[in-house]
Amino acid sequence: MDEGNQSVVSEFVLLELSHSQNFQVLLIIILSTIYLIIVPGNIVIITLIISDPRLHTPMYFLLANLSFIDMWLSSNTTPKMIIDIFREKKTISFRGCMSQIFFSQFIAALEMVLLVAMAYDRYVAICKPLHYFTIMNLQRCIGLVVTAWTIGIVHAVSQLILIVPLPFCGPREIDSFFCDRPLVVKLACTDLSNLELFMNVNCGVVAVIPFILLLISYAHILLTVSKGSKIGASKALSTCTAHIIVVVLFFGPCIFLYVWPLSITWMDKFLAVFYSIFTPLLNPAIYTLRNKEIKNAVERLTGYYMHSKGKT
Repeated sequence: MDEGNQSVVSEFVLLELSHSQNFQVLLIIILSTIYLIIVPGNIVIITLIISDPRLHTPMYFLLANLSFIDMWLSSNTTPKMIIDIFREKKTISFRGCMSQIFFSQFIAALEMVLLVAMAYDRYVAICKPLHYFTIMNLQRCIGLVVTAWTIGIVHAVSQLILIVPLPFCGPREIDSFFCDRPLVVKLACTDLSNLELFMNVNCGVVAVIPFILLLISYAHILLTVSKGSKIGASKALSTCTAHIIVVVLFFGPCIFLYVWPLSITWMDKFLAVFYSIFTPLLNPAIYTLRNKEIKNAVERLTGYYMHSKGKT
């Protein structure tokens, strides 16, 4: 990190979501409960997919990666947010702030590309079922995941190398519960018009291109299922509906936070909380609660555990 910056601003002050004591207590209960569901829930999904041979398919390989990313997304901000509720002075170091920006940008771009990969998987499964395992082989799946991670890293680094050298000479208050990139950039004491334009274009490209690819994939799927049997169409539409819900819940807050900011403080805070806390909770729920194969895998794992316990 740039030592010059840290000599002027060594830390930032994070403002509260609310000044109400009762609301703060409610936040502690809600956030702690959600986080304690997100982490074990996603660990269970990953464990099931790794341990159950019947789930060793491209779709569940991608789902395991999504669960890992969601767990990481919530862990980037939620634990500190919970701890800060107990603290009178809520501060974060310059390095800690830059780390939060890096990981939030990295995970956002990574998950967007991964959602495109999952949509492509469903497109091949529904539109080209006879060639599914030929097209979605292990090498292709690993290539899609590596591509997603590469794009995420490149995007995050391209944002961070522009933010770190900025002259942060005060004020140092961030009107959020974490280091949100647009809010941090606004604290720099220099002309930001060109920089903000570049960053918004950068985020726009990362968000809009995957969103267009997702629309194309689902359009092809809907056209294909409309020509098939009612039973097949119903099953495909059920799968696509779950995917589309996830896409809307993830892309909506990202677009309004980083591509087309609303400039409404309370709305930005709500979207930031929704994106970083509720999305990692809803993703696995949407993908797994209605998934018969996941339910069967849970029953098999539970039965195996109970059988092993009975022997001992």
